[in-house]
Amino acid sequence: MSSQDNMSEDNLPEAVEPHGDGVAVSDDPFADPGLPPHEPRRTDIDERAARRAERQVAFLFVISMLATIAFLVAYATLGNSKIIYVWPFGHVLAMNFTLGLTLGVALFCIGAGAVHWARTLMSDEEHPSERHPIEAPEDVRAKVFADFKQGAEESGFGRRKLIRNTMIGAMGLLPLSALFLFRDLGPLPEKKLEQTAWSRGKLLVNMNTDEPIKASDIETGSLTFAKPQGVEEDQEDFQEVMAKAALMLVRIQPEDIKSRQTADWGYQGVLAYSKICTHVGCPISLYEQQTHHVLCPCHQSTFDLSDGGKVIFGPAGHPLPQLRIAVNDQGYLEALGDFSKPVGPGYWERSA
Repeated sequence: MSSQDNMSEDNLPEAVEPHGDGVAVSDDPFADPGLPPHEPRRTDIDERAARRAERQVAFLFVISMLATIAFLVAYATLGNSKIIYVWPFGHVLAMNFTLGLTLGVALFCIGAGAVHWARTLMSDEEHPSERHPIEAPEDVRAKVFADFKQGAEESGFGRRKLIRNTMIGAMGLLPLSALFLFRDLGPLPEKKLEQTAWSRGKLLVNMNTDEPIKASDIETGSLTFAKPQGVEEDQEDFQEVMAKAALMLVRIQPEDIKSRQTADWGYQGVLAYSKICTHVGCPISLYEQQTHHVLCPCHQSTFDLSDGGKVIFGPAGHPLPQLRIAVNDQGYLEALGDFSKPVGPGYWERSA
């Protein structure tokens, strides 16, 4: 029998206890090696090295400030059409490339400056503490605040004014970049949501034939689409203009028109309404002759053209805006102004 077989439970080492199934386990199988001895950095013992590191950190913050200023200048001066060649990306928009580069440099230099500051000048001594309950006792809270105060003092934030001032300058300028970007999320609406390409005296032009429309061209029960005079399909902003100016024409027997204002804004039963649904802006194209209803194909909003474009079904919240029309001396239909209300879906200044 070996010596291991002769070892009884009474002869086990002090740190080892018998397990229930006869297997010996240790309460502390891995001893805590503790922290290695603290080794001072060069900046801890050489003031010249510390000052050199301080200048390096300040230099990074200054570069961040200059990059932010360059971002603002580029945003204000570069146009949206200048193309430049940048290897290896190829041809890119000058503004996008410059804004991305300057903002990236500004953010990187702040981060690099903070990391370099922490690694070279802030205290790097480790102070272990035992785990404690979530609700710390008062003495632990007092110790935390004292440690925080000590860390703030050791960081040199108050004493190293060069770093402090340049860092505050870099972080103070950087948010200006976000303000400029938020401002450029889209153009300010101003009066653009209230105005379209329609104005007094503009002829109604057939979308299919590109010819001015006469009242006699509109048959009862038909649906005709029109655009403002002077708007051509080959112009650069055609889609943008027609997104608000698209028009549909119907002819209803005068005795079937329910609203007096609706009749007054038309001509001998010819009525002009916006083609843009007031729910989410889909183009309306389905007309029911007997009921004088138009249906939006996207979400089935239904409007009564004989009653001022009133919503009678579906999620749309507003009637279709009506365009007041008349006939000129040559017999052509013309607009007498713009739409009665802003075109399209939800609009924050609507009262009805």
